[in-house]
Amino acid sequence: MKEIDPVVSDILNQSLDSKDISIKQTIELFNAKGTETMMIAMVADLLRKKSVGNKVTYVINRNINFTNVCIKRCGFCAYSRDFRNEESYFLPISEVVRRAKEAWKLGATEVCIQAGLPPKMDGFLYVDICKAIKKELPNIHIHAFSPEEILYGCHRSGLSIREYLSLLKEAGLGSLPGTAAEILDQDLRDLISPGRISVTDWINVIKSAHRLKIPTTSTIMYGHVETAENKAKHLELIRSIQKQTNGFTEFVPLSFVHKEAPMYNNNLVRGISPGPTGNEVVKMHAISRIMLNNYINNIQVSWVKEGVKMSQVLLGAGVNDFGGTLINESISTSAGSEFGQVMKPMEIRSIITSAGRVPAQRNSVYGIIKVFDGEVKEVASLLDTADTSQFGSYHELIKLDKFRYSHTR
Repeated sequence: MKEIDPVVSDILNQSLDSKDISIKQTIELFNAKGTETMMIAMVADLLRKKSVGNKVTYVINRNINFTNVCIKRCGFCAYSRDFRNEESYFLPISEVVRRAKEAWKLGATEVCIQAGLPPKMDGFLYVDICKAIKKELPNIHIHAFSPEEILYGCHRSGLSIREYLSLLKEAGLGSLPGTAAEILDQDLRDLISPGRISVTDWINVIKSAHRLKIPTTSTIMYGHVETAENKAKHLELIRSIQKQTNGFTEFVPLSFVHKEAPMYNNNLVRGISPGPTGNEVVKMHAISRIMLNNYINNIQVSWVKEGVKMSQVLLGAGVNDFGGTLINESISTSAGSEFGQVMKPMEIRSIITSAGRVPAQRNSVYGIIKVFDGEVKEVASLLDTADTSQFGSYHELIKLDKFRYSHTR
């Protein structure tokens, strides 16, 4: 049997001693193969257990992607449509509120709101959405608006980032998704998504939110044309921000879904991969735990990207959070993800339990609501017994005349 590379062994031992690893060392881990990958996963799992124990958390939430109309054309995005496209849609605020109320009645504690950037948008639309939801549901958590959307809101309203975020917080915003990050390397961003929010602006929005005590998540989108160095530097940047602000609640690796992505299907980027391999997925999650463990407790798997089986495997590679029920996931689905738009709480708990871990329902900032440790009787919730066809699907939504962008604007 091939012995493990002594360099990799030293890095892993350093990690087990709770010491930070460098960018160079992180690159070594990303370049590891075979047995070394298994060792990386094992160390990540040990660090996870030491930091957060055996609970695997999840949140009952609903995604509300209120429009797919966007002024930008990112190469990886299969979701956005031009406003003249027959599949373009826009949900009015009343429909956003209706969906939030429906989710709340089924046990959701969070709505996650993200969308495209429609042309000539009212700069205070995001504020109005938050106010309308909070008027009807004062106790629901609004997790909404990526840094890209925040910057667009600032542009449309004429307010500074701090002013705009303050207004959103006052209107009821609870936290921001740290999406629109992709890879935080400007040259690479210019290749896969020219015109997308810059690295500097992304950092500015995130740090501004943290200074205002608005927590955010953090993400990476990988498996396209990035290198091990790109990924390592991205993780170091996330770690650096967290050292300064302590505002990230979690880190979420997001696999590139290639099936409907323009930059893959139209050969717009030379050397692009059809998403990460299985080994790359395991390494991304495990190395994220190793790199960030001293600063960010929660590493989340995106089941809508990875599917049930891989998600379960990743629970043994440093992951301690299963994400949300989602109910209406649209963005990955439009890109060709085949793993569904909703996962019921009992199914999530079953996956976690069969992996030998303890399921726990959480809120949006990782407060534990209920632990299912065998002493709590499993009782089907309203969402567990709901007919999910009532929520509709992304593919149905883009065909509905009543929400057609040209009809609602």
